[in-house]
Amino acid sequence: MAKNFHQPTRMCISCREKDIQSSLSRLQCVDGELSSFDGKGRSFYLCTTCLADTKKVSKSLMRQCRSGDKDKIMNKLKEIITDDR
Repeated sequence: MAKNFHQPTRMCISCREKDIQSSLSRLQCVDGELSSFDGKGRSFYLCTTCLADTKKVSKSLMRQCRSGDKDKIMNKLKEIITDDR
């Protein structure tokens, strides 16, 4: 008899779609700086579809990080994505 274990679901801040937590990228903003989640503080999730569409995700990241420097945030996002792969 197979057990059906619960997998936590989270929502992407860009497209608002829910998915299992393990398939989403977890990030955080500390003092307006985007970074990978380090285990402390508030975080948010982005799905792989939104990560591929920089135009779509930039507005959500600007809102989440409350920063006016769009280029800086998008460059940091590209760094984080390439480091995770």
